[in-house]
Amino acid sequence: MSFIFPPAPVVAVPVLGRAERFPVHRIYCVGRNYAEHAKEMGFTGREPPFFFMKPADAVVVAEPGRATPLPYPSLTANLHHEIELVVAIGKGGRDIPAARAHEHIFGYAVGLDMTRRDLQNDMKKQGRPWCIGKGFDHSAPIGPITPVAEAGAVEKAAIWLQVNGTDRQRSTVDQLIWNIAETIEHLSAAWELQPGDLIFTGTPEGVGAVVRGDVLEGGIDGLGSIRLEVV
Repeated sequence: MSFIFPPAPVVAVPVLGRAERFPVHRIYCVGRNYAEHAKEMGFTGREPPFFFMKPADAVVVAEPGRATPLPYPSLTANLHHEIELVVAIGKGGRDIPAARAHEHIFGYAVGLDMTRRDLQNDMKKQGRPWCIGKGFDHSAPIGPITPVAEAGAVEKAAIWLQVNGTDRQRSTVDQLIWNIAETIEHLSAAWELQPGDLIFTGTPEGVGAVVRGDVLEGGIDGLGSIRLEVV
């Protein structure tokens, strides 16, 4: 097979303890999935889950042991951090019941849903799609994927983020409004999940702005931490 121009390289994320990498298919994100974050964004209650997407090449692999550069994006003066548990899908499927969702999970990772909040808010006010606020270049930093067998009790793990050494976000994964299995059930009713899909499961309260020079460090118990510097 020949192409008009060389195809883009496969976007892939390291897997803890393995030479093979996890090839990314799609990135799904769950909106307002922690109660306290929903409140700080002006919403309450257990509303039906909703989803948005990021392009696969929005991934920034946060390499262990160093502060990975994170470019400050264009068009914004209000770039927000959102620390999240990321679920890596290893087995695809449609209409997956929550009781069988665990069979489809390859592993977990620490991720950040970076958000151009001013652009997102402007689009919301106009009733327009807010892809420009969420799906931009470098908007999906992620650390190495930990396979399920090595991840421990992720469903109850602590999740946290610091900026320049000061706490910004701190909660536990069991505070998710829609848990991991329920999220997979809802998501797979709308799209057929594929091996290589990543699901950013939502962020706890405490989201806020970062500027160039800030160092972000966040983690989830059992999955390690990631460190990035906004440049």
